[in-house]
Amino acid sequence: MQQHKGMPKIAIVDPNTLAVLGLKSLLQNVMPIATVDCFGSFAELQANAPEQYFHYFVSMNIVLQNRSFFTDNRHKTIVLTLSLDSTTQLNGFHCLCINVPENMLIKSLLALQQSAHAHGKHLPPMSQPKILSDREIEVMTLIVQGFINKEIADKLNIGLATVVTHRKNIMEKLKMKSVSALTIYAVMNGYVDINKI
Repeated sequence: MQQHKGMPKIAIVDPNTLAVLGLKSLLQNVMPIATVDCFGSFAELQANAPEQYFHYFVSMNIVLQNRSFFTDNRHKTIVLTLSLDSTTQLNGFHCLCINVPENMLIKSLLALQQSAHAHGKHLPPMSQPKILSDREIEVMTLIVQGFINKEIADKLNIGLATVVTHRKNIMEKLKMKSVSALTIYAVMNGYVDINKI
């Protein structure tokens, strides 16, 4: 099957099935144009033309066991670690701590995505018709910055019931079910600076 040229392929190599499935789901939200393939071992990755992948998200122990391959491909490798402690991370590799709350992990993935794809050159143009009203955009940006309904109502000088209605309408219009999905949408569309989430 011919891969569409503009579609980056990402490989996740980690024996922990639950971690892999969670990361795959987040990556598909953060990089909707990417194809994400999952492998439980380095042997599985090697059997599937590893050079076709744009990035490898790999568990620390697999990187250590196959260090020469990943060192040769270090610009494409993101090491999945369970610790935020920089002394336990591998030198010269991008590391991503997956043992953190979902909002922190999303922030790390978005930061990685923005630095890896300078100025979004690998992303499709985001010029979609405007879906949300200006007021809904204001409410959404406050939601993803972590403000609660009462604080949003106070900031925008509107009633609490109005905030709740806006919140419901935003989720319905964007067909989203979680604040994490909303956060990704807000950052990817430039409504909120990644450093504010």
